[in-house]
Amino acid sequence: MRFRHPDGSTVHLAYCTNVHPAETLDGVRAQLRDHCEPVRRRLGRDRLGIGLWLARDAARTLINDPAELRALRAELDSRGLEVVTLNGFPYEGFGSDEVKYRVYRPDWTEPDRLAHTTDLARLLAALLPDDVTEGSISTLPLAWRTPYDGDPEAARIARAALTTLAQRLDALAEMTGKSIRVGLEPEPGCTVETTADAIAPLTDVAHDRIGICVDTCHLATSFEDPGTALDALAAAGIRVVKSQLSAALHADHPHLPEVRTALAAFAEPRFLHQTRTSTAAGLRGTDDLDEAVTGRALPDSTPWRAHFHVPLHAPPAPPLTSTLPVLRETLARLVGGPAPLTRHLEVETYTWQALPAELRPRTRTQLADGIAAELTLARDLLVDLGLKELP
Repeated sequence: MRFRHPDGSTVHLAYCTNVHPAETLDGVRAQLRDHCEPVRRRLGRDRLGIGLWLARDAARTLINDPAELRALRAELDSRGLEVVTLNGFPYEGFGSDEVKYRVYRPDWTEPDRLAHTTDLARLLAALLPDDVTEGSISTLPLAWRTPYDGDPEAARIARAALTTLAQRLDALAEMTGKSIRVGLEPEPGCTVETTADAIAPLTDVAHDRIGICVDTCHLATSFEDPGTALDALAAAGIRVVKSQLSAALHADHPHLPEVRTALAAFAEPRFLHQTRTSTAAGLRGTDDLDEAVTGRALPDSTPWRAHFHVPLHAPPAPPLTSTLPVLRETLARLVGGPAPLTRHLEVETYTWQALPAELRPRTRTQLADGIAAELTLARDLLVDLGLKELP
């Protein structure tokens, strides 16, 4: 979906296909047929943006066979789909029964992460619509905090890898005329947990093609103030490459038994749900939700937030809610001013099938309806901010 900003520029809105697990190119094609095109039809649009997730095997197939890449581009066009952004965070296995800590490997100290991200940039340059010259890729925020933190050699290797990536992106732009940018995506528990954590490493790399991806669920989980965060990035000269529109799980009174019970329903074995609370002594947290709800790992006199991407249009029932207000405030700062701070927005609710059983979509039709409802909410927010939806 495309929108005209009051300054005349185009803002793109997509939804991320990591909600539809696929490791192979055939799986990606099935996503387009079974999910993406039906969502577009529900929205009544001739064109829908999707943020593709290409696992390692799918990406390598496309890199090694130009005919397959051309065929994918043609299929996107025939189904009324367009790609201006990729999710390069998960490497493989995102549809596994247990993902947890595995999603953080390989990290930016390992050669495979640089190789995969380079492949994604080359593919995105070929998949961009003819009238679009800028693409974006979100990626792992360097590494999970252990064993990276406190290791100067790890920091040096990661910085060198990002510098090499920037040089490759420059060369790709010269060769194709397409400018691809990559954004580190701060996430709780990682070396770069917050936007503030991103400033030092991105300043070290100091390249316009390497910036930040602001995920509004992660921002909220870490209790970051959107205005403060975005102002600090702007002051440091760090570009917001893209923003993922998502909402975290919020509990106002975690000391109450009924709140603990409600939260426990969201603790599940597939994904990691880092949980945080903001206290007078600073941010406190656990690596997963079950650690928080079953013991005394977290203070419970202040609200808790958990890294669980809940559907934007359907916050959980009381006594829980979502951090949709943080998304609204962030979006207003990103695109509500005289010029957009980013032109790539992506709804990223990959946890539909990890919801408590009674909230999960049971059919493809229900899932498509839910994704379309999320995109409709995002569209309405953009229109309310003065953007005009384009055909």
